[in-house]
Amino acid sequence: MSAPGAALRAVRLRVTGVVQGVGFRPFTHRLALAHHLAGWVRNESGAVEIGLEGADGDLEAFLAAFRGQAPPLARIESLEQEPAEPAGLEGFTILASREEPAGHLPVPPDVAMCPACELELRDPASRRYRYPFITCTDCGPRFTVIDALPYDRERTTMRAFQQCPACLAEYHAPGDRRHHSETNSCPACGPTLWFEPSSDRRDRTVGAAGLDRAVRLLEAGGILAIRGFGGFHLACDATSRVAVRELRRRKHREAKPFAVMVGSVEAAAELAELTGGDAALLASRERPIVLLPVRPGSPVATEVAPGLAMLGLLLPATPLHQLLLDDLRRPLVMTSGNLSEEPIAIGNDEARTRLGGIADAFLLHDREILSRADDSVIRTGPGGTVMIRRARGFAPVPLRLPVRSPAPILAVGPHLKSTFTLAHGEAAFVSPHLGDLESLESLEHFRGMREVYRRLFHVEPEVVAHDLHPGYLSTRIAMEAGIARQVGVQHHHAHVAAVMAEHGVTTPVLGVAYDGTGYGDDGAVWGAELLQADLTGYRRLAHFRYIPLPGGDLAARRLWRILLGYAAIQPAARPYFDIVFDRVDPAELAIAERQLAAGVNCPKASSMGRLFDAAAAILGLREVAEYEGQAAMELEALAGFRPAAEYPVIIHEDGTGGWEIDPLPLLTRLALRRLKGYDIADLAADFHASIAWVTAEVLRRAVAATGIRTVVLSGGTFQNARLLLSLRRRMEERGLRTLVPRQLPPGDGAISYGQAAVAAARLLH
Repeated sequence: MSAPGAALRAVRLRVTGVVQGVGFRPFTHRLALAHHLAGWVRNESGAVEIGLEGADGDLEAFLAAFRGQAPPLARIESLEQEPAEPAGLEGFTILASREEPAGHLPVPPDVAMCPACELELRDPASRRYRYPFITCTDCGPRFTVIDALPYDRERTTMRAFQQCPACLAEYHAPGDRRHHSETNSCPACGPTLWFEPSSDRRDRTVGAAGLDRAVRLLEAGGILAIRGFGGFHLACDATSRVAVRELRRRKHREAKPFAVMVGSVEAAAELAELTGGDAALLASRERPIVLLPVRPGSPVATEVAPGLAMLGLLLPATPLHQLLLDDLRRPLVMTSGNLSEEPIAIGNDEARTRLGGIADAFLLHDREILSRADDSVIRTGPGGTVMIRRARGFAPVPLRLPVRSPAPILAVGPHLKSTFTLAHGEAAFVSPHLGDLESLESLEHFRGMREVYRRLFHVEPEVVAHDLHPGYLSTRIAMEAGIARQVGVQHHHAHVAAVMAEHGVTTPVLGVAYDGTGYGDDGAVWGAELLQADLTGYRRLAHFRYIPLPGGDLAARRLWRILLGYAAIQPAARPYFDIVFDRVDPAELAIAERQLAAGVNCPKASSMGRLFDAAAAILGLREVAEYEGQAAMELEALAGFRPAAEYPVIIHEDGTGGWEIDPLPLLTRLALRRLKGYDIADLAADFHASIAWVTAEVLRRAVAATGIRTVVLSGGTFQNARLLLSLRRRMEERGLRTLVPRQLPPGDGAISYGQAAVAAARLLH
């Protein structure tokens, strides 16, 4: 193919990263032909291999363009090149894939419909006009339909659909964007869409007419179950208070906020305050739920996100959802297809059984889903983006470990907001968000996803890392895994290590870990800690004062119990909190008081989550929380970003060279000022400012004592944008390097990754 007389040169390339399922072979084919090169490309389980030969200048031009022109979904991690003997090849060929059991190739995530497919979807002249399963090499399902690697159609759930002649012609045409698109299909040969009422599955309406019935149901205030990429959504009209209330009643989700799907960025701007960055994030190929400030006068029912100033918005990720929004022309509640605390449903029969009591009807299809994937959630704000839940669009793309593990690791993660991590070498494959491990269904979901990861990434763990809490279901999973080598990792050390690992830091840091619950070295509940840490270990430098929690975990729901615990350690504070206790049932209050007196089920706790709950109760936001974090979210919404005063928080020497922080004066002053009629929004802002001040002050002392000038902020409390921004500013004003989580949540969704990083570091020592 080179010019006559040109000297031939041959090379072999081996490419690793996200290079399968992203149109990499067709891209290589086109680029080789454009540079007059002969050769071949093929998928392997662990890489893409390429053989090239041609004139030296053409090869150099190919290599110069290779990285910069790669497909949009590709991510090249390594490119190895070695010389080869020219064989006089003619043309360029895509060879059959070769499976290598030892390969550890990343799998691309599901991504939203690309602009080219969206144009076809809306073009009446296209044979895929309004086709709800339109895809190409640049978009569509990947992780949720892949059964094994190498990535070929026969190893996906699309093997059930034989391509028609027109689709096959595209599949084999090098210049077509559907060249080797393994999910390629059209109305003549692809999956089938249908509508069926919950009351009678025989009353089935197929295709466009079925979509019309779904639209009419939603317009009438009904609840629809929709089968998407990674599972089912439950949808209803987001502007109908009656419909939203009924969905809450049926789903047993009394107050936790719902997400809302809109058809365009312009529609999102009518409901929330958007910046340019917010618009780009909404429209990104990952299509996450983005938490945004509610626009005054928004038509969305107040029951969608009661008591909150933020609204979770997302744009359609699938062509089916896009068609539904286009036809309905109103925002839709779009929440996970499950009962509260259960895994999302993925199969048609499973959904009929589990969601039949919630949905009035189903919008179904026959493209099977192999792996569940919930929606990802991201918060934006002045402090930058914060990942709240990492799932569809991001998982299972691997993260890197800052040290290379000498043995494969399974890190089983926490009890709540569960994830696990499989690690091999420097690659850490973090699972999507799996929910809370509180039911048999969630345990089966955990085990099923772990098997999917083991099969896809060929990682057979020789070490298992786990939380220290003996009662966590994840700890029991680790004990029963049949893996002899076990590494226990303290919960808050894992929080700090996750942020260190994300930023590639292996040197000591000062780690602030603020959350609700973590099992401490002393058997108490930790959750408001300052640690001096590296990846192998830590020393606790400071913590907030312990209080007894009457009723244990019940105190996270009955917030007045937390104040009763504070009053128990300093009875003189009791009158300040009567403003709360006066609203509590006297019989229940008496039971909690007897628990404290007898020391029965009153674990000691140092918890920032419970401290926020206590402040919310003092300010009258609520005495009872319907879901974890509700009071703290409402407290943040009330505070906004208004100016604030800093109240005294006492710092004691603890006798071990560290400090104990006593927030009781802060709480009593809040109560006193509320009794005097101060604006509770100002008091909420003052509380935030006081926590930021005392944290910065303890860090100042720790920097002076240790000389460490890198600070890590971690734990679920740092989902709070005001607290995160305020503390970061204080650290940066002092010239301290401040690391915050970006690729993973600050909360428990990052724990398994932190466990894997700690285990890898300890294995090397």
